[in-house]
Parts: sequence; structure tokens; C-alpha cells
Amino acid sequence: MAAAAPGGQEKVIAAAQHIVKSLANSKNAADDMIRILSGFDDRLSLMSDLFPPPPNDAAGGGARESILEDEGDLGEEPGRDGGRRDEERDAEVEEAVRVVEHWDSPPAVDKLVFDSAEDAGDYLAAAACLVGAPDARAEAALQVAMTRLEEEFRHLLIRGMSPLAGEDLHASLLRRLSLTVPSFSSSASDLDCPSFASHAGEGDESGGAGGRTSVSDEEISPYLITPDTVDALKDIADVMLRAGYAPELCQVYGEVRRDTLMECLVVLGIDKMSLEEVQRVEWSVLDGKMKKWIHALKVVVRGLLAEERRICSQIFAADADAEEDCFTVAAKGCVLQLLNFGDAIAIGRRSSEKLFRILGMYEALAEVLPELEGLFSAEASYFIKEEAEGILMRLGDAVRGTVAEFANAIQGETSRRALPGGEIHPLTRYVMNYVRLLADYSRSLNHLLEDSDAELENGGDNVNMTPLGHCVLILITHLQAKIEEKTMLYEDEALQNIFLMNNLLYIVQKVKDSELKTLLGDNWIRTRRAQIRRYSTGYLRSSWTRVLACLKDDGLPQTMGSSSALKASLKERFKNFNLAFEELYKTQTTWRVVDPQLRDDLKISISDKVLPAYRSFVGRFRGQLEGGRSSAKFIKYTTEDLENHVLDFFEGRRPNA
Repeated sequence: MAAAAPGGQEKVIAAAQHIVKSLANSKNAADDMIRILSGFDDRLSLMSDLFPPPPNDAAGGGARESILEDEGDLGEEPGRDGGRRDEERDAEVEEAVRVVEHWDSPPAVDKLVFDSAEDAGDYLAAAACLVGAPDARAEAALQVAMTRLEEEFRHLLIRGMSPLAGEDLHASLLRRLSLTVPSFSSSASDLDCPSFASHAGEGDESGGAGGRTSVSDEEISPYLITPDTVDALKDIADVMLRAGYAPELCQVYGEVRRDTLMECLVVLGIDKMSLEEVQRVEWSVLDGKMKKWIHALKVVVRGLLAEERRICSQIFAADADAEEDCFTVAAKGCVLQLLNFGDAIAIGRRSSEKLFRILGMYEALAEVLPELEGLFSAEASYFIKEEAEGILMRLGDAVRGTVAEFANAIQGETSRRALPGGEIHPLTRYVMNYVRLLADYSRSLNHLLEDSDAELENGGDNVNMTPLGHCVLILITHLQAKIEEKTMLYEDEALQNIFLMNNLLYIVQKVKDSELKTLLGDNWIRTRRAQIRRYSTGYLRSSWTRVLACLKDDGLPQTMGSSSALKASLKERFKNFNLAFEELYKTQTTWRVVDPQLRDDLKISISDKVLPAYRSFVGRFRGQLEGGRSSAKFIKYTTEDLENHVLDFFEGRRPNA
């Protein structure tokens, strides 16, 4: 092919440069074009020196210069500038390789680059420079750099969490992240019934059911990763992600952070337990674990995982997919361990003493579920939501089943020991404290029990009762029936009435002084108070009818012409009165009416009936016995003596005291 005219050489080269510029998005395209053009004119084979490699956005250290800096300078020795840029690029890569090889050499291989901010900056710049470099030596150095950065990333993750180590973590988390959770025993310290499972006390705890835990960033951040460390991790992640090492990066992050979060669970008292282990553990131990679970769930979701998510978004800001993968790997195991314990409780054996802990777990999980779901996205979010909602449903089933179990336990209580003095039965204390605590969970229980209304018989007191109100009414009705059944343990009818008054008044007071009053209503309280008054009347009739009969005129001989017979009858009457009163005094001073007001009311009722009758009887017939050798033997007591003796009734004195 003929060569181009000398005068047109510059025009040909300029046109070729323009064509190559338009097509040179890659080095291969430029080379192909030069090869084609040189086939037309061998002078064009020298054009390769005029064009530097194309820009590569993946390279570190900032954007490269464009292939052609100024179209207007095409004729001003472009080959010289392009060559200089190639030389500079080669020098940069060579220096980057040298930096990487230096840290891979024996004197430095065991040292940490990120112990020095200056060394860290140089190494990151070198690694970034090697990204996209074409020659084999640069690629090998890049692999070495990625391995080094992966290990440095792991070390920074671990070192940045130094406050989490050992006893410091335990003390700090428990001190700074302390929560208040509902406590069963703290509100029912006198739950005491031999036929029911015993419940160990834990000390008083306030806060109520479903209390929200607020954990600030200042409380959480220092126990995960320090801010300076987060910045360094982000710098490493930026380079590794641009180099295509996202899987390796996520594996390191996920492993380290997963272990850290699991360590936090242990510190918060959440051990990994199988279903069989949960079933075997003693209640006193399990109760503590359930309490800690409620505590830990809120700390983990609102504190640890929320902060973990924030840290992930900072470190992996350059890649949303990497951020999601890293968080899921780090957090999923921690969440599943919490959920697995909740599931083991939900499907475990049901017993009355577990109810309030299960309710606490139900409310805690229901409360944090939206936040827990929001921490994850895509498939992980759906999986976590499905798991948590399933456990929430089973916890709800456990609550309903446990309430039914409690009702059966009341009806099946079989203790046969009569309490001395007719005091409040332990069953009454246990059930009423238990029932009173149900009101603390009214919102959850109304929801959980609303489908059980058909199974609850209507007590007739209030057809507009809530589901929980119906449930409470049935439980108390079962209790009253059981208490009435236990009156048969007492042979003395008067003591039966004292026993019924003690227990029913205790029930009424527990209702009146709590949220149970709202559930059952004023009419229920008025009805039971009227019942207590009937028991009081029954007591007076059964105890004092025989005493008062001694003070009546009925059956006495007429005074006219029958003085001796009247005296004999009066002696017998006073003798019988004294014996009857003394017998009641000996017995009923050992009985105990627990409520002070009821005790005083009964004493007043006795005095109102006995003292006026005695005063009148003595006043009418004292003259018939005065002057005899033994008048004082029959009229032993003054009215004031009897009044003082009545004050000793129902105090629960020990015999012979």
C-alpha cells in the first residue's frame, strides 16, 4: 500500500487519534484500532506510544487522568506525555508492590500494620493502587495485601472490643443495661399453699408488666466497637470491597461479631439450652432464666443489635449487599438462641407458677417484634418474623393453657387440714394474689382470652365483663366453692362462720384494693359484703343463743309463793350462764379474726347482745340471791367484767396462755 503524502501525515495522525479516543474505553479497543490503522500506513504502527492505558475506576489512590487531556493539543508531541504517564503509573504500582512485599517479609510479617496510623495509610494506598493493575506481579501482591488486610480487619474487630472481655463485660452490662421486669413473687410474697407448687421469693421489683427499656448509644457503643476502630475498619472494607473480596470480608466480620454477640448473651444470663434441658431444670432455676430472658431480649434488640446494625452501615457503606450479609451472619445466631429458649418454654410442661413469667415473655416479644423484624431485610426479615410470630403464638397458647391448668388446680385442691382458729386458708392467699397479678397483664390477657369466652361460664354479676373479668370471676367462684367445702373440716358451726368470714373478707379486700375492682365491679363487692354479714349473723346465733337463753324469764317459777323454787332456778340459770360464757371465752379467745375492723365489729355485736341482757337479768333477780352464803358463787361477773372479757375474743391466744 502506498504511503501517505508527507504533508498529510499530521492530519492522518490527528484523525486516527480522534477515532481511537472515541473507541478507547478499554486498552483492547485501542490496540485493535491501532492494528487496523497500521495496516493502511506503517507509520501508524507507532501510534501506540501516543495513547496511555484507559482509565480504571477500580484502582486506588484517586481517579486516573483521561487518555486525551486536551483535544486542542493533538499536535504537540503527545507521545512524550503519554509515555510519562505510563512511567508514573508503573512507578506507582512498583512502589505499591514494594510496600506490600515489605510487610510480607520476615522482619515485618508478624507486626501489625494498623498499630501505626501512618503505616496503615501507606498500606491502604498501596493496596488500592494494585486494584486493577494488569501485570502478574501486581496481581500476586494484591492477593497478599488482601490476605493481610483480612487478618488486620479481624484483629481490629477483636481489639476494638476490648472492654467486652471477661468480668468487665459482665459488670458493665449488668450495671449499665439494668432493666425492670414484672416479678411474680414480689407482688405475692404470701403465696403459700401446700397443694400448689412453691414459689421462691426474689425481693421486691417494681416496673410492672411490659415496661419499655431505653438504652442510649452512650451506654452501648463502648461495649461493641470503638468509633476509632470503626473508621479503620471502614477504610479496610472500602479497599477490599473494590477489589472484589466481599465474601472474605463478610466471613471474617460475621464470625467475630457472631461470637461477640453470643458472649453478650452469656453475660446477660442466656445459656444455650436444649428442650430436654429446659424440661429437666428445677423451677427455681428456670424461673430465674425466664426472668433474665425478658431482660436480655430488650437489651439485645434495642441495644446490642440496633447498635450492630448502625456499625454495619458505617463499615460497609460502600456496599449495601455486604452490609446486609454481614449483619445477618453476625446477628442471626444470637436472635435464634433467644427465640429457641422462648419456644422451649412455650411448648414445655404447663404449671400454674409459670404463668406470669410466660406472660412477661409474651409481652416482651410482642413489644420488640416490630423492631426485631425491622433490623433485618429481605429473606432474613421474613424468616425472623415467621419464627418470632410462631413462638409468640405458642406462648399465647401456653398462657391460655396455664390459666385453665390453674382453674383445675383450684378445683382439685385436696388438703384436709383444718386451720386452727379459722384463719385465712393458704389456698385463699395463693389464689387471690395470683388472680390479682392477672390484672397487671389485662391488655394481653383480654386479647389472649377473647376467643375463650365461650368456654367461660357467665357468673351473672356483669354480662358486660371483659374476657379477663370473666376469667377472674370464674377463678374466684371456684375458690369460694372450695372454701365452703373446707368448712366441713370444722365441727363447730360458729367456727365455720368465722372461717368463712375471714376468707371471704380477704377475697373482697384483694378485689377492692386492686385493679380487680374494675374487672368485677362494685355490685360484686356489695354482694360479697352482704354475704359476710350473713356469716356474722350465723356466728352470733350459733355461739350466743344458748348463753342468752340463760338470761330470759321464760321457764322461771312465778315469784308469788315460790321463793325457794325461784332461787333454785336462778342459781341454775346463773350457773349455766357462767359455764357457757367461760366455755366460749376459753375457746373463742384462741380463734383469730384476721381483719382488725371485722374483729372489733364482732366484739361490739357480742357486747350489744349479751351485756344489756345480763345487766337486766342481774338487776331483776340479784335480790333473790343476795344475803345467801353463796350468792357471789352464782353472780360471778359484773357487767364490766364481761365487757373486758369480750375484748379478749378472736385474738388468737394460745391455750393456757
